[in-house]
Amino acid sequence: MSALETKYAELITALGMSGATNVAVRAQDNVLYIDGVVPTGEAKDRMWAIYEKIDPDFRGGDLVLNLDVSPAAPSTRLKVTTKSSNLNIRKGPGTDQPIIGKAAHDSVVTLLSKYNDEWALIRSEKGEEGYCSLQYLTAI
Repeated sequence: MSALETKYAELITALGMSGATNVAVRAQDNVLYIDGVVPTGEAKDRMWAIYEKIDPDFRGGDLVLNLDVSPAAPSTRLKVTTKSSNLNIRKGPGTDQPIIGKAAHDSVVTLLSKYNDEWALIRSEKGEEGYCSLQYLTAI
């Protein structure tokens, strides 16, 4: 087991217990890559919460967490209600996380889970999955 696998052992164990499928864990160039499909948005949120506990504010830069939520997961549809611009979809729950996609103003997204009172895990109409600010989502 590599030092990174030891550091993130709690996360790897929790992922295995979550019912995740297609899980792959590999270390390359001092970065641990964890890929897989989790059964629900809440399961993905739990993995990000464990990651944040191990590496507060995700500052280590030594983990790439690539988890998708199963298409069969329960979900709710919401409308993007930004003032006029697109809504940023981020890799993780925080403005420090990279932008991985955008949802257009007035488009409809699928809410997979609420990470906390500020962030939601969503899937765009284009299939981009990530976190965005809850303040720009409205029930339809």
